[in-house]
Amino acid sequence: PLSPSGAQTTQLLVEPPWRPAGLWDQVTLTCQGSGTAGATTWYKNGRCWGQEGVENFTVTESGNYTCDRCGTGRSLPMRVLNDRLVLQVPALPLVEGDVVTLRCRR
Repeated sequence: PLSPSGAQTTQLLVEPPWRPAGLWDQVTLTCQGSGTAGATTWYKNGRCWGQEGVENFTVTESGNYTCDRCGTGRSLPMRVLNDRLVLQVPALPLVEGDVVTLRCRR
């Protein structure tokens, strides 16, 4: 994907594709961008986190995750919850007029 300035950006993909993500779904995060995969840095709650160089992993703790690929910058955050009741939306770009399926998890 391109930023408004035309530069390549880093994306944080979530599987299964729901936002916010829930630990009960065995969430896998993948850092995607044109930068070098081995140069991926992960952040949890804004702090550098111990998954250095790993392109994807299964989340085991709630928090706000971002990743950085050398050359393409830091991704937008992905929130992972362990709450008892969560309203989720598809983790896809949405525009006004789209039909959206919501999911209530408890």
